[in-house]
Amino acid sequence: MTTPNVPGAPTGSTSSHADEPHLSRGLSNRHIQLLAIGGAIGTGLFMGSGKTISVAGPSVIFVYMIIGFMLFFVMRAMGELLLSNLNYKSFSDFAGDLLGPWASFFTGWTYWFCWVVTGVADVVAIAGYANELWPGIPLWIPGIATILILLALNLPTVKAFGEVEFWFALIKIVAIIALIVTGLYMIFTGFSSSAGTASFTNLWQHGGFFPKEFMGFVAGFQIAVFAFVGIELVGTAAAETKNPERNLPRAINAIPVRVGLFYVGALVILMSVTPWMEFKAGHSPFIGMFSLAGLGAAATLVNLVVLTSAMSSANSGIYSTSRMVFGLAMEGDAPSVFGKLSSRKVPQNALFLSCVLLLSGVVLLYAGKSIGEAFDMVTTVSAVCFMFVWSMILVSYLVFLKRRPELHAASKYKMPGGRVMVWAVFAFFAFLVWALTTQPDTLTALLVTPVWFIVLGIAWQFVKKSPVHQARIANHAETLHEEAKVNA
Repeated sequence: MTTPNVPGAPTGSTSSHADEPHLSRGLSNRHIQLLAIGGAIGTGLFMGSGKTISVAGPSVIFVYMIIGFMLFFVMRAMGELLLSNLNYKSFSDFAGDLLGPWASFFTGWTYWFCWVVTGVADVVAIAGYANELWPGIPLWIPGIATILILLALNLPTVKAFGEVEFWFALIKIVAIIALIVTGLYMIFTGFSSSAGTASFTNLWQHGGFFPKEFMGFVAGFQIAVFAFVGIELVGTAAAETKNPERNLPRAINAIPVRVGLFYVGALVILMSVTPWMEFKAGHSPFIGMFSLAGLGAAATLVNLVVLTSAMSSANSGIYSTSRMVFGLAMEGDAPSVFGKLSSRKVPQNALFLSCVLLLSGVVLLYAGKSIGEAFDMVTTVSAVCFMFVWSMILVSYLVFLKRRPELHAASKYKMPGGRVMVWAVFAFFAFLVWALTTQPDTLTALLVTPVWFIVLGIAWQFVKKSPVHQARIANHAETLHEEAKVNA
């Protein structure tokens, strides 16, 4: 049977809530806070920041601040929508409810694709770092080992996943704080090296804050945006979060502080210790700074931390893709076999699917000219698809304001700025897409990405003809009609 047409309730569900298998709310505030931090501090910061600094110079500080500022509003919109109806398992659910079944299909599968592509990037990064730690090791060995470890981490209960991710995120936080403390010591003691003397003046003495002028500043956005993928991860964890009314707002509200400390703080220190011209793509600035300080053991340790960071990102990706496919299967948008839970309330079939697809990362290691080139290609595709998902969250929010003004009025967690900020973020996304066209490597990835949406469009033409989807589409139309009468 279908759920009743109640404003704010997901429409067209094929079974009653009582009959559906439920995910376990096993994530505590401690888990959700660190999960949000882990999502905000991705592989892009540790591995991609070297290239970002080399193309943008000190202006990269403003790049990260602007991206973090804009995405904060996306997260606030997502938070208000998720808390408007606790039956929503993720943003795919509210997209389907507010925009129609097609939106749930496109958002859910694109988000799944985003994290599979990101997971592939992480496998590529892990293999690269493993090769630095153990020169000569065949790249396929760390690649395969990573996938097996991820499967083992996610098959137990969601609480076990939360615990592992808690410690992964904590390691990243400690590493960044250690870098900031070490860097400050080097600056205040006047540390000198072949690159020069450590000083805050390095931020503006070598061509100013915009040494590569406006186009260099623009180029920084191309790479930096990938560092923020996963910031919406708290949205996919909503169905497994204890006391979401309290914990989700706390996790989202802390985003500006995290961006300020972990991104801006770390980059200011890095470029103060070493002039920006010394940074190179494909080399982690974090490892470089500890090596420069003569802390060889610390540099090796940071290499392990960066490896852990990539594992953390991939771990989060496996978690989110499995939950998204589970939600899609529950709505009839994916084969029903992926809607089954194990005895531990984990969607293990969906987990196996994601892990199998990560094997393409191992193939990619041997297909490109270099690990850095492979990483750049997949991260651009991932960033474009994430922008689509973020945009769907904002479109859903605009429709929510129009169709359910009473829920918005009653919300205790309203998005600041409302419609004005939604359109400001859309303008920023348009700028990001334009920025991706300015460099040959990112332009190629940008031109390849629409193939995914063409495939989805063709698949939807077949999927929507099923009796389940015909019922959902009819149910959605009926809900629209009833809400129009109420709002009139």
